[in-house]
Amino acid sequence: MKFIQNILILLFLSFAVLSCKKDNPNNPENIKTDLPNYGNIDLDDIFQRKDNRLENKDSIVSVIKNYYENVWEKGDLWGGFLVAKGDKILYEGYRGFAQDNNQEPITEDVPLHVASVSKTLTAMAMLKLVEGGLAKLDDPVTKFFPNFPYPKVTIFTLLSQRSGLPKYEYFIEKIQPQPAELSKKFLTNQDILNMLIRYKPDLSRDTDTGFMYCNTNYALLALIIEKISKIPFPEAMQQIVFRPLKMKNTYIFQVKDTATAAKSFYQRGPKLYPYDRLDEIYGDKNVYTTPRDLLNFSKAMFAKNFLQHDLYQKIFEPYSNEKPGINNYGLGFRMKIFDNNEKLTYHNGWWHGTNSVFGHLLKSNVTIIAIGNKYSRRIYSALALSGLFENFPYETEKFNKEMNQTDSLKTSTGKDSVDSYSE
Repeated sequence: MKFIQNILILLFLSFAVLSCKKDNPNNPENIKTDLPNYGNIDLDDIFQRKDNRLENKDSIVSVIKNYYENVWEKGDLWGGFLVAKGDKILYEGYRGFAQDNNQEPITEDVPLHVASVSKTLTAMAMLKLVEGGLAKLDDPVTKFFPNFPYPKVTIFTLLSQRSGLPKYEYFIEKIQPQPAELSKKFLTNQDILNMLIRYKPDLSRDTDTGFMYCNTNYALLALIIEKISKIPFPEAMQQIVFRPLKMKNTYIFQVKDTATAAKSFYQRGPKLYPYDRLDEIYGDKNVYTTPRDLLNFSKAMFAKNFLQHDLYQKIFEPYSNEKPGINNYGLGFRMKIFDNNEKLTYHNGWWHGTNSVFGHLLKSNVTIIAIGNKYSRRIYSALALSGLFENFPYETEKFNKEMNQTDSLKTSTGKDSVDSYSE
């Protein structure tokens, strides 16, 4: 009799677990979508044991710990920091607060704004739609918005920052008389598109003649993703990227989130950085995520089935070669190409009081993530840790310089001592 009772209890518990699993909306197995998505990736089966192996691990972790203590703790940086080799976290730290008056301590589960690192996620969602045959890289924007006044601009030139389009944050200020849209408290992506169509501002440079970093490109990509998916961009990103990759604390910020979303702060005070009318525009920014969620995304990008091979290869191809130098841009990724042919792939971010770094090191399977919500350019120094893992002499030099300056965090001008890092 007792045996039968035990069997019944086991059956009940199994049913309960399965029911919970079935009802959990963040469970990738239960994501219902007709959109191409990253649900085919098993995050637990990307790396082999050798991929996680690191020579001199103890000494490298000691250096990273020393960096965090000297730069983050002594510099009173707020936010989240993580370095991983393969799927093994080598070091992580969290400090500061997400809300005003020292409310809500930042932990591994508190989403922070990653600013322009959002571009990388937007780009990968767009590429997944291309892989699924719902768009082509050479599709002109006019295919989706027939009245768009720049016929040579394509999905590719948006992704690679070669469209030549004017920056929305500047061109809207020059329109006279002032457009009705500018009387709104918050502008939308559609407002930006409408003003481009109505006022036809001059291109900042001829399309596909060179690199020009421009938020307009990625605001338009978000609209194209909406057009193709037939759902709002925040939900499209959930279905294509966030839920399949178990990024359970990640979302696209909207005005409805202003009360609960983590805030950004001025360095001094710290004083709260207020929202402005550009804060609801997404695609170029407005991904709120955590270092651990972003690590899931980075891990997925190391997977062989992240994208079909020929499309994946295009992500890290340098497309802006007109001007010699180490800096270049692929599809949603910045890169530094050194004289020794080594390539550092990453993206930085800055918006209001937010500074962020996302380093995705191709050879060493290393991920470097730094998200700060109290303005400081010193956040960008995290990328220099890449020199611990791959042959990036320039980054190693910057790292040594940074560590030698930890006793003097400010220059005589009152600015951050590290001026060579930028978004």
